[in-house]
Amino acid sequence: MIRAIIYTSNTGSTATYAKLLGEQINLPVYPLSEARDRVSAGSEVIYMGWLMASGIKGYKAAAKRYSVCAVCGVGMGRTGTQLEEVRKSNRISSDTPLFTLQGGFDRQKLRGVYRFMMNIMAKTAGKALAEKQNRTSEEDEMLSMMLHGGNRVSIENLNGILEWYKKRA
Repeated sequence: MIRAIIYTSNTGSTATYAKLLGEQINLPVYPLSEARDRVSAGSEVIYMGWLMASGIKGYKAAAKRYSVCAVCGVGMGRTGTQLEEVRKSNRISSDTPLFTLQGGFDRQKLRGVYRFMMNIMAKTAGKALAEKQNRTSEEDEMLSMMLHGGNRVSIENLNGILEWYKKRA
């Protein structure tokens, strides 16, 4: 029985998704930094973390302590994309459901090295995307988020994990 939703968020998109999901399926929601005192080791949980270079922040720590029944990675890419890369990069077993959710991008909310890294990424990858001929709609959206920021968090993006949860219950 799933006991909680545990998450790690950087700019707030993952926290928003975790709270929305918790409301929809009536589970408590905790940041990973507070979960240790509230959720027993070995408990079944849903883990949500922000994506950086296909890595889900906090996943390894959560997987060491809890029985992670499903994983959600929140990033700039469209919901449902990058699944193979994310699964491989984080060594998520093929029998663990994985969902990717489109969040947002706000450089002003980033801290420390992450702000520095994303400034470089926006300049280099953004320039390459801007110069690319025949961009896809997804690439146009990514370029717009890199240059201008944006928030794509929506309840509709949770449909996949909500369907999974209902089938499991």
